[in-house]
Amino acid sequence: MQLKIKFWLKLSLLNLCIVASLGVLMRYKIGFEFPHFEQKYLQHSHSHFAFVGWITHTLMVLMVYYLESKIVDFQGSKYKKIIVANLICAYGMLVFFFIQGYGFFSIAFSTASIMVFCVFGYQFVQDLKLLDDDLLSKSWFKAAIFFNIMSSFGTFYLAYMMVSKKFVEDLYLSSIYYYLHFQYNGWFFFACMGLIFGFLNLRKSEHPFYETTYKLFALSCVPAYLLSILWLDLPIWLYVITVLAALIQVFTWFKFLLVIFKERRNLLEDYSPLFRYILLFVSFALSVKLLLQLGSTVPFISQLAFGFRPIVVAYLHLVFLAIITLFLLFYIYANHLFIISKRIKYGVLLFSIGVLLNEIVLAVQGIASLSYIIIPFVNTMLFVVAIILLLGMGLTTYFSIKKVKNKPPL
Repeated sequence: MQLKIKFWLKLSLLNLCIVASLGVLMRYKIGFEFPHFEQKYLQHSHSHFAFVGWITHTLMVLMVYYLESKIVDFQGSKYKKIIVANLICAYGMLVFFFIQGYGFFSIAFSTASIMVFCVFGYQFVQDLKLLDDDLLSKSWFKAAIFFNIMSSFGTFYLAYMMVSKKFVEDLYLSSIYYYLHFQYNGWFFFACMGLIFGFLNLRKSEHPFYETTYKLFALSCVPAYLLSILWLDLPIWLYVITVLAALIQVFTWFKFLLVIFKERRNLLEDYSPLFRYILLFVSFALSVKLLLQLGSTVPFISQLAFGFRPIVVAYLHLVFLAIITLFLLFYIYANHLFIISKRIKYGVLLFSIGVLLNEIVLAVQGIASLSYIIIPFVNTMLFVVAIILLLGMGLTTYFSIKKVKNKPPL
């Protein structure tokens, strides 16, 4: 019995709407007088639910979908209880981080979500053994699961500091960046690469660099964490390793793009203009992200980047929205998991415009802050952009969930 993929993806889209709604609320509190709710609690609720309720949930469902598409008579329904447990944890974090920030219940649900993922990871790795070894998605998915579990050590240390009240700022920030790095650049990135390799049916035997792409990204992922803590006084040998990791990732990505467009010359022609636009948007965003990483190895730039919050927020949203979220939307609709209508296309397009505007405004704010220049009405602009994101996602979700009536033949 197969998993009801469409049902769980409808919940994914609803969860993304919740994430966008919390984003609007946070932007409103920053831009206008609104004394209700604790901003830090909102931020924790927003980020944890985004990670677990939107991305992790969606990746789990799509990874099971991948197995169902590759293995005859695969029993995907066995993942139902795991997915339900993950959602319970996600909604628990949504509520309790909102109410208490880092407290007993929020930490309990956060810890439980890690345990649930470990169960998912074990089962999924076992099922990957049923696939042909020539399929490179296997390697990407295994690494993704490993890096997600690895990221949990950062969460555990944060929880320990919160509970014990033993707060050391450098360790606190290092733990946050450790968690974010192995989520963004480990679990999210490697799982998405596994999906795109599966979507394009890329195999080891097709071109040797496809496997090399995986090996180089996997090799550089751990040392690339050092890019997040360059503001610490690292010894020179660690700095050299950091630069090499950034260079390897830039080289690998652009080399991969050259190979894929050479081997699949008609790749973009197979999709509608909207899908081509999103795929190019995501590829461009990832290229910018990797180049920014490399640029951050310059000490002066690194100090500026980590010293100004708008720049950090712009970078995190670049990865979360412009790369991961838009890619997942592309994958869902390009696989025809929902019937895509004009209204859904308008919703996705509006959402992508919101993503672009969000990055532009945050980038301008960040660059201006380097010279301590205040951009007038910047918080109002970010609030309006947050509304655009919510409207775009709301349209997409509503018309994806809405039942389409079949018109009788004339």
